[in-house]
Amino acid sequence: MTTFHFELVSPEKLLFSGEVESVVVPGVEGQFTVLKDHAPVMSILKAGIVEIFATVTRAPERLVVRGGFADVAPSGLTLLADQATPLEQFDMAQLAQDIRDAEDDLADAKTDEALKSASEKLGQLQELKAVVGA
Repeated sequence: MTTFHFELVSPEKLLFSGEVESVVVPGVEGQFTVLKDHAPVMSILKAGIVEIFATVTRAPERLVVRGGFADVAPSGLTLLADQATPLEQFDMAQLAQDIRDAEDDLADAKTDEALKSASEKLGQLQELKAVVGA
């Protein structure tokens, strides 16, 4: 199978840079797989798991992302993640605390805008919890 260049960048560091055979990306309009010569596209990332397949015979590398952008171009795929963590290093206790905080924010919301924002944040965190298997 042919390869293409892939980079996963967060504000803290470059988490992955190299040649891969495919990458599964959690886009807001649905999960999609990028292969060599994929049509150019930009997408917003939702909280979820990015699966990086360097080779077909090797297990995928899995990273948890929380928001950001995906850019598929002729030169390859770049993910600019708001936050990214290898799945095995993901802090489930911190996620549980973030969910409790979001629930408190929802309960304390006084305006429609605050209610909508808190509800969306809580929904995203609960979706992330379901995806990472907590």
